[in-house]
Amino acid sequence: MLAQAHEFWMQPDKFRYAIGETARLNFMVGENFVGERWKLNPQRFLRLDHHAANYTEGLMEQLNTGEGNNAEVKLTKAGSHLFVMQSTNAFIELEGEKFNDYLKEDGLEDVLAFRQKNNQMDRAGKEFYARCTKLLLQAGPNSDDTYNKVVGMPLEIVPMNDPYRAKTGDHLSFKVLFEGKPLSFTMVKVWNRKDGTTFMQNIYTKKDGTIDTRLSNTGSWMVSCVKMVPSREDGADWQSYWASYVFGY
Repeated sequence: MLAQAHEFWMQPDKFRYAIGETARLNFMVGENFVGERWKLNPQRFLRLDHHAANYTEGLMEQLNTGEGNNAEVKLTKAGSHLFVMQSTNAFIELEGEKFNDYLKEDGLEDVLAFRQKNNQMDRAGKEFYARCTKLLLQAGPNSDDTYNKVVGMPLEIVPMNDPYRAKTGDHLSFKVLFEGKPLSFTMVKVWNRKDGTTFMQNIYTKKDGTIDTRLSNTGSWMVSCVKMVPSREDGADWQSYWASYVFGY
């Protein structure tokens, strides 16, 4: 996978906690749902929030910028805990061939078609990109409907049924929202990492922005996708948003 196309996600030390335990989170970037710790820069954060039942708190002041855990949060409330991170824009420029390969790999066929139609295949790709990521944890034996909270990020993945009420073999559905509306016919990657092995499948959203997959294994799970649109700001031709949703067993 190309360096600029790395997935980005929040990785906890585990997924289920006793009430009152502390969750330790790291921000990860990399290939194959393995990755390495993101070089944390607080200025790259637009928000870092913690949602639990009817409770929301901002965590920006709790960020740890050293080599250790990036955030440590005590889970004092029983039920589901949703962590949300949105980044500011960063810029990247790629030579034409590398940019085209990136578009192919991540299912951005509409952008590739535009470049072909407008004789831009040799043109460098100048892009702003931003991250929109979620992590779902559970404290105590019971989950709740926090899992499907819509938080208003530009690109957002929302489970349609509770991952923590699902058992191995059950089907899970997810909806992808772009600017609050269902995102049709877009490639979504579903990742599972178990015992040092990563499995990945590409699934395209239906007209209503949903995908269906099967919980085929335990371990860590991530649903991710990318949306690219013409940039509204000077300095780049394109704006991309990278979304992920992580849970596990």
